[in-house]
Amino acid sequence: MTAAGNPLYAMLFGDPDTQALFTAEAELDAMIRVEVALAQVQAQLGVIPPDAGPAIAAVSRRLLIDPASLAQATARNGVPVPALVQEMRRQMAGEPAAAHLHWGATSQDIMDSALALRLRPMLDLWGARLDAVLTQLAALADRHATLPMAARTYGQTATPTSFGAVAASWGWPLLDHAQDLARVRNAVLRVSLSGAAGTLSAMGPQGPAVRAGLARALDLSDPGHGWHSDRSGLGRLADWAAAVAVALAKLAEDLLLMTQSGLALVRIEGGGASSTMPQKQNPVGPSALAALARQVIGLASVFGAAGVHRQNRDGAAWFTEWLTLPQICVSLGAMLRLTQDVLDRLTPDPQAMERDLGGGSGTIHAEALTFAVLAELGLGRASVAGRVGQLCATALTEGLDLLDLARKEWPDRDWAALVRATGLGLAPQEARAFADRQRIRMP
Repeated sequence: MTAAGNPLYAMLFGDPDTQALFTAEAELDAMIRVEVALAQVQAQLGVIPPDAGPAIAAVSRRLLIDPASLAQATARNGVPVPALVQEMRRQMAGEPAAAHLHWGATSQDIMDSALALRLRPMLDLWGARLDAVLTQLAALADRHATLPMAARTYGQTATPTSFGAVAASWGWPLLDHAQDLARVRNAVLRVSLSGAAGTLSAMGPQGPAVRAGLARALDLSDPGHGWHSDRSGLGRLADWAAAVAVALAKLAEDLLLMTQSGLALVRIEGGGASSTMPQKQNPVGPSALAALARQVIGLASVFGAAGVHRQNRDGAAWFTEWLTLPQICVSLGAMLRLTQDVLDRLTPDPQAMERDLGGGSGTIHAEALTFAVLAELGLGRASVAGRVGQLCATALTEGLDLLDLARKEWPDRDWAALVRATGLGLAPQEARAFADRQRIRMP
């Protein structure tokens, strides 16, 4: 059992809405839909008797199939479709139409088409959640475009930025991924109908018309060719999931650092309690996001190996997809759900950010001071940079403020005012540009 399927951890690592699309019942229902649609299209085109399609459709409405009853045959055959077709025929109780069920198709046609049917509502769900996350980030970016905070590079205080710009930095890659989602949909929401070896030979010259008709009946696209051994479409989905996971993990890792003891630049209301330390509010949501991202990224890498598909069809490669894709999808669904929850409860702490900005005796302003002196006094860059470096060392050693030392070094200038005027750089503009871009997408 996976953690997502364990009732203890389901709300931490799972996503009931995505997981529902990968249950045995959902998979069987989708495969039956494909079988029925195939029979109806073939009956309309005269590939099978005209009354066979309606008869098969009628039986499908009263089918009762326990997934567990197909387990042994699935283990023996390597796919559930033969046992499913056998059970459907058994429940047709000797009707002549039973012989025309699954006519000319192969197991992979049914399973790949059924997967596409289940991926469609999943991608709709993910798209809505991703839009919601982007709207939340846009609100944070706009509201806090000018809220100063310390930027860090290599884990060290660098220069000032704004919390709004940080929120925008979380959102920009997600905005790209949201725009890429249409291409992912086109890559995976397609019908599969190629027959035993990809030639669709059992349907004769009417094969292409049957495939096109099946695509229309299922509201999927017709690729115009077989793709049994071409797993690039599903590979694109796995790659996209990994890319979104990376972007959400970046947000999570930043929040883990922003909430650490001694810094606490942001608050996540309702954080996790400790069993022995009553003072703690653990950042559970960001921690789960970071862990889930590692899982999605790792499984997407394994899924990539399924693209090495030997010959016309390859059971080992196909099985690799079954072992990885459901968990990739459930975990990414959980990440999108958790991110919405974390952002709902996230509040920056301006006082903590102000304390952090001043924590290094004002040395965070060293770069801005250097360029302000160059602009105001016209001195040589090397000498100014060297002198500012010396002032930084003095400030840190003696606990003095860098800008106070600068006023003594170069009097008659209000260096603090000059630094404040340029200290945030383009951070406010970048924050608002992201918010505006999202508003254009979601007016």
